[in-house]
Amino acid sequence: MLEGAGTEKEPLLPARTAGRGHPHRGTFGAGDCPDPAASCTVEDAAGAAHDLYISQAVVFIEDAIQYRSINHRVDSKSLWLYRWYYSKICQWVLSLTITLILALAFIETPSSLTITSDVRYRGTAWEPPCGLTESIELLCFLVFIADVSGKSYLIGWEEFRKTKWLLAYILTLVVSLIDWTVSLSFSCTETIRIRRILRPFFLLQNSSMMKKTLKCINSTLPEMASVVLLLAVHLCLFTMFGMLLFARSKDKQQDKEWVGYFHNLPDSLTSLLVLLTTANNPDVMIPAYSKNRAYSIFFILFTVLGNLFLMNLLTAIIYNQFRGYLLKSVQSSLLRRRLGIRAAFEVLCSLKECPVSTNELCVNANTLLQVLQKVEMDFCCKQAILRTVRSCPHGILSAALFQKLFDELDKDPVKQHPPTPEYQSPFLQKVQFAFGHHFFGYLGNVVALANIVSICVILVMDADKQLSERDDYFLGAINCFFILYYLLEMLLKILAMGFKRYISYPSNRFDGFLTVILLVLEVSTFAVYGFPHPGWRPEIMGLLSLWDMVRLVNMLIVFRFLRIIPNMKFMALVASTLLDLVKNLRAFAGLLVVVFYAFAITGIGLFKGAVVPMGNISVVNATSGNSTLQCGTYEQLEYWPNNFDDFAAAVVTLWDIMVVNNWQVFLDAFSRYSSPWSKVYFVAWWLISSVIWVNLFVALLLENFIHKWDRHSHRQSLSEIEYQTTVELMFRDVLEEPTEEELMEKLHQHPHLQLCR
Repeated sequence: MLEGAGTEKEPLLPARTAGRGHPHRGTFGAGDCPDPAASCTVEDAAGAAHDLYISQAVVFIEDAIQYRSINHRVDSKSLWLYRWYYSKICQWVLSLTITLILALAFIETPSSLTITSDVRYRGTAWEPPCGLTESIELLCFLVFIADVSGKSYLIGWEEFRKTKWLLAYILTLVVSLIDWTVSLSFSCTETIRIRRILRPFFLLQNSSMMKKTLKCINSTLPEMASVVLLLAVHLCLFTMFGMLLFARSKDKQQDKEWVGYFHNLPDSLTSLLVLLTTANNPDVMIPAYSKNRAYSIFFILFTVLGNLFLMNLLTAIIYNQFRGYLLKSVQSSLLRRRLGIRAAFEVLCSLKECPVSTNELCVNANTLLQVLQKVEMDFCCKQAILRTVRSCPHGILSAALFQKLFDELDKDPVKQHPPTPEYQSPFLQKVQFAFGHHFFGYLGNVVALANIVSICVILVMDADKQLSERDDYFLGAINCFFILYYLLEMLLKILAMGFKRYISYPSNRFDGFLTVILLVLEVSTFAVYGFPHPGWRPEIMGLLSLWDMVRLVNMLIVFRFLRIIPNMKFMALVASTLLDLVKNLRAFAGLLVVVFYAFAITGIGLFKGAVVPMGNISVVNATSGNSTLQCGTYEQLEYWPNNFDDFAAAVVTLWDIMVVNNWQVFLDAFSRYSSPWSKVYFVAWWLISSVIWVNLFVALLLENFIHKWDRHSHRQSLSEIEYQTTVELMFRDVLEEPTEEELMEKLHQHPHLQLCR
């Protein structure tokens, strides 16, 4: 037992005999006896030891399945608490709590519950009474307190002191509770609530992948900082040149560049910073270019050096840092899986159920079967392992064989489709052959294409017609024809393939689902509007009429063409890259949510109520008082819905700035409505979202695509292999299997484990 690891009644592994290396059964206290009030007999202690080792092996195998760390308490009560903590219900409650506390930003003051965010037309939003959202917050805090308490107890004091995330977790809860108390003491009238900006931490700390990604970003910051410094020098140098080139002169006609973009140092820096993103190109150049074409050299040179060289150099640096990001993550996960399996093996060895003649550590196959019955894992994977264990010769499993058994965890079995029905009638056999052939599927794709083309042609023809001039008879007739064809196609496929085999294909389920929806909508349309006839024009009522729903759902037929992707190698490569990217993008998407949330809350605190409506003015150069609405300004473009008056509006505004199109409009508007220092906020958002996060996304995309491109020619078809490869198997040729010495060293470092061999 490690010092300071906490009092453990039941050590993971007791001492082993020096002769053969087999462990003795541990010594258990009275608390481990089936009847705590009675004295423990030898049989009671042996039974308790057996149950404990089985429970430990079950938990370690589940840790390996989920890539969890095994550095936690391993006494019987802690194991029960550990499995309960990682149960689906507990993790679902924790995830729901995180979602709930983040969603409070939409309803608490300032509330987002209005139809529009336009400051000119926005009505009075519903504001929750004091204590409503605070009560929900308190419930969330209680769940988080239980969460951090459970985690802290399970890993022990020594590990807790070394875990910075748990310490930050507790600090965040303490600050949040203090701020919550202050809110109630001020009757919810305070304007600044610190706990709101701390909420994304609860999402961050609950994801190990997000923590790994954040750690990798942190290690990349020094390299990124060097390029950002070069960008700053580049920007400042050209700003000085620009202010010299476009200095004020006596000719007012020639001062347009100075007035518009180089009036002073902040304006000059802003103009060139926006030009770095090409958002104001060529607007920033036109006044000077109209005067003398030679001025274009200045702007072209600035863009080439800044945008093409330095910005792409930043992308290259981030990609170089993240080039092995996925591989490192998989390597770490592989080590955790192997360590969990080896820990389970060492535990089961402690039962000493192998023959005396065996000279090496081993596990009885029947004991492993007993363990596997209690392990929560994929059913197909469990059955594959059970079949292998039952066929094991002599019923003895060595360490190597034990480890090899759980290679099944790295495999994803190919789904076996049910067999087609066997018909005795020659006619039905011919029908089955004809409509079960893949050419019948191609015919369905051709019909779907004709459906899409016909709808598009009719929409184009009716685009310029008045509502009174339109005749939907032809469109209604062809909709009816195609829906009847899809229904017939579905029924014929079910006849040829059988219902179970038909629904076993995702493409068929999608087609059938669309067909049923279209059929229901079509019948409803006939019931409401009658059958199509010349002059038939269904009345459009509300935002989305029944007739519009039919046309929109009909357009979803285009997704039927996705089934041809696997038959085209390059498209299949791109599609698989996108699918893998979606799987691996959760951590990046989570980080983006965290950043969005924090910046939105900060923006509300800084700019809430800053934008003041000036009336419904849309005429260029129209005046309001002494101000003139110039072309391209916030007011002239009517960007009034983009503000920070509530959380939902702030998120949309940040998204619009992240895209960087016309983001100079926001820089100018909020510097006028609030303070020139507001530009710091928007530039920081641009750096984090558009520069860092987008480049991280590009790096991950390149990593996935290049790896698949290098290996797709060597991949076997699914018909040649029994299993599809997962991420672990995809990198199997470059992953390093942990050695025996490395695994044992990690086990010796376990905070609640003492090995004597």
